[in-house]
Amino acid sequence: MEGGKRAEAGPSSHTIGGDANQASDPKPVEICTDNDDDGADPPDCVSFGKFVPSPLVPLKDQIEKDKEDESLRRWKEKLLGCVEGDLNGKMEPEVIFRSIGIISDDFGEISTPIPVDESKSGQVLFTLKEGSEYRLKLSFTVLHNIVSGLTYMNTVWKGGLKVDQSKGMLGTFAPQREPYVHTLDEETTPSGVLARGMYAAKLKFEDDDRRCHMELKYSFEIKKGS
Repeated sequence: MEGGKRAEAGPSSHTIGGDANQASDPKPVEICTDNDDDGADPPDCVSFGKFVPSPLVPLKDQIEKDKEDESLRRWKEKLLGCVEGDLNGKMEPEVIFRSIGIISDDFGEISTPIPVDESKSGQVLFTLKEGSEYRLKLSFTVLHNIVSGLTYMNTVWKGGLKVDQSKGMLGTFAPQREPYVHTLDEETTPSGVLARGMYAAKLKFEDDDRRCHMELKYSFEIKKGS
């Protein structure tokens, strides 16, 4: 049960150089040139000292500082639409997941709002037949700043033993009022007597700064095919 699909990506929220949170152990930067056409000698390398990435900048500040550039202003308006008025100067991006759904030829589409109703916590969210094809569908909103490199990891257990783990990249997303909808790659449930039964799973989402935006525990069941 492996999947992963890259969404259409936008620009990163970091200024040139990245995020200071990733610079706990900066390393020297070297630029190498090879002046010998025959390649017999190793290239000459020059060290420029330790590389210190720039800090994360509020998206509102980045918009304000480029307002005099007409081309940049139009590009940002196209990217962000009318969400500029909603920006509040917060630096950290926030991803709010609205729903998780499953699409299968067996039953069409089932969607569950997030957060999951406490009365349904621990219950089976969906049931699939062995050997059936399905896709997970996600709906989420991005607030405050651009979230860069949003990834997912889905881990599955059966009888307390880990039986599957899939990872994938969703992409980079700018704040907008309308939720993003993303469908993961198609997967196929296992077949056979040992494959049938109850499964526990955990779906986790992180960005490239290792911020965890959601960790969802759920259960599902695989039954005998007709």
